[in-house]
Amino acid sequence: MAKTKEADKNIEEIKKNIEQKKAVLGTAVTIKNLRRGTLAKIFVSVNVPDSVKKDIDYYAQLNKVKVVSLNYPNDELGTMCKKPFSISVIGLMKA
Repeated sequence: MAKTKEADKNIEEIKKNIEQKKAVLGTAVTIKNLRRGTLAKIFVSVNVPDSVKKDIDYYAQLNKVKVVSLNYPNDELGTMCKKPFSISVIGLMKA
């Protein structure tokens, strides 16, 4: 039950930041912003490719950014964010 509450909290945080236009969607844009140091937190889907996960973990470690692995596949994550496409990686911008 604790995992469900935390997962719901993460999804609500993502939705709120998308509405406020403080979220970046997609692997390429997220890694680009991660290199610049403009991200505060990153969410990855459960089925993100290993090479992408390694790149994100590497740059996140350099910039001290928290990476959260969600228990949702990329197509379901896209649906939850009300987008007509799959989303593997979501980055939240710094305030």
